[in-house]
Amino acid sequence: MKELELKYGCNPNQKPARVFVDEGDLPLTVLNGRPGYINLLDALNGWQLVKELKEATGLPAATSFKHVSPAGAAIGKPLSDTLKQIYFTDGVELSPLACAYARARGADRMSSFGDFISLSDECDEATALLIKKEVSDGVIAPAFSPKALEILKAKKNGNYCVIQIDASYVPPETEVKQVFGVKFEQGHNFLKIDENCLSNIVTKNKKLSEDEKHNLIIALITLKYTQSNSVCYVKDGQAIGIGAGQQSRVHCTRLAGQKADNWWLRQSPKVLGLQFVDGIKRADRDNAIDVYIGEEYEDVLAEGSWQKIFKVKPEVFTREEKKDWLSKNTDVALGSDAFFPFGDNIERARKSGVTVIAQPGGSVRDDQVIETADKYNMVMCFNGIRLFHH
Repeated sequence: MKELELKYGCNPNQKPARVFVDEGDLPLTVLNGRPGYINLLDALNGWQLVKELKEATGLPAATSFKHVSPAGAAIGKPLSDTLKQIYFTDGVELSPLACAYARARGADRMSSFGDFISLSDECDEATALLIKKEVSDGVIAPAFSPKALEILKAKKNGNYCVIQIDASYVPPETEVKQVFGVKFEQGHNFLKIDENCLSNIVTKNKKLSEDEKHNLIIALITLKYTQSNSVCYVKDGQAIGIGAGQQSRVHCTRLAGQKADNWWLRQSPKVLGLQFVDGIKRADRDNAIDVYIGEEYEDVLAEGSWQKIFKVKPEVFTREEKKDWLSKNTDVALGSDAFFPFGDNIERARKSGVTVIAQPGGSVRDDQVIETADKYNMVMCFNGIRLFHH
């Protein structure tokens, strides 16, 4: 098949719409549902991300995409009991791929609502059972087990989008896009990200463990498919905070840092102990947690409001308590798709437990940025690689 007609483009008024190739066949097959324009942008970007994560780490990988940027990305490392609880994996015997998906979907549950999922390996029953629980538009993978396909086809009243990608497909050397009738052409970004990208360590502390290298590689590959400007915080094989599409780099660092902080706060005893009313919807529960750990917590603790959410009114999660819990988060890796122009990015990253950094370098203030990293005994690599994506 060389062409696939779409219902409409980015918006309902943008018709006609299609995806097609000039030569050969489309590298994808729609097994169920009808994908939209943005669905396919998410699917094809996400597939590239997980394919590269699998190649770089040797472990199954998953990503949760929304509006052409990942909300989460991860490799299939086992989950702790706490992560199983905050990712709501109860009732599923987790495979490595299911672990990767649970991590990718669970990093930023608010952003992942209605996502498009990409999987590096054949979708198995365990992963399909996790997907079944979530609000999602679709999934792309190189294959689906019969049982997984049966489960997924039943989602959204039979309209859930399931796409099989040809894992052997290699895109052309050049890629073309059109904006306002003007065509743009550039070489496809075949840049390989591996440990060689981490060899130029510019700080006094030059000790990088294998796990830290993995985390930095995950951050950089994630950034390769994130709308710029972007930064990515990674811990234990998964992105925990992604700041995408910001004009200011420090705003990226703050946005992603806040997401990383929320991920960590969700693991605190106060949040784990929340008692929700029976039958609460998953999205309402996730939103309540997000508000409870934020500055607008009174919205869910007010009289007449908390009774609709909680069985027992929670105590306020005070600023001092949150600060104390956040101080326990360590061993976080940070990647940036372009250089840090000021040390303020490092200062903000430190507050979210960052100890290792990978960035291109090249700022006129590199000395100041290195000095700030040295102040906190961080390890920082200058990889000389810009990873802008638009």
